[in-house]
Amino acid sequence: MQNPKPPSKMFLDIVGELRTIIREEGIKTGGKLPSERELVERLQAGRSTIREALRSLELLGLIETRRGEGTFLVDFQKHQLVEVLAAFIMQQPKSVIDVRETRKIHETAAIALVCKDSSLRSLPVWQSLLTKIDADGGILREDIIREMIVATGNRLSLKIWFLLKQYSKAPYQEMTGSDENDIVRELLNNVLDGDELQTLNAYSKWMELVDGERGERKQ
Repeated sequence: MQNPKPPSKMFLDIVGELRTIIREEGIKTGGKLPSERELVERLQAGRSTIREALRSLELLGLIETRRGEGTFLVDFQKHQLVEVLAAFIMQQPKSVIDVRETRKIHETAAIALVCKDSSLRSLPVWQSLLTKIDADGGILREDIIREMIVATGNRLSLKIWFLLKQYSKAPYQEMTGSDENDIVRELLNNVLDGDELQTLNAYSKWMELVDGERGERKQ
């Protein structure tokens, strides 16, 4: 029997494997996903890790859990919010700046809330992220911000952020570089300390690097 993967396994690791299952098994919108117990066995991950990933996907509106029936795939593209945001972008070409700033409002609000709440600060995910940076030399940018918003439990904010992230073309699907890691460590350590001001300062410095990278690519 294989040993289960450590509980520090990140959201996107599970999501990637779930996506493979959905593709290989041809699960369509409205189709039923494997049970939590089956996913634990198939993905060789802890039950709490699987449960956290499923909860995050449900917050995003990508899956739906029906009591006594199971978990089903949802077509989130049909969500009215997608149409509203898409229309806004199409009608106002320069509005990508507004979208980017609105995305940051959601991010800073989540960070501030986590810093203020001792129960959220004590979640093991922050130490897991720090450990992953040291072990892998970097971490997916999206993991950090998404985990902040997921921790708040604000379903609507997470859905809005997910769409804003896509439309603002945030380069979050990349790993943090060596120049970012110290700032990201600073951010996470300040979260653990509950230092809201210093955490937000670290976030601002991090976004300056990310936005600067975006500017270099446009040249």
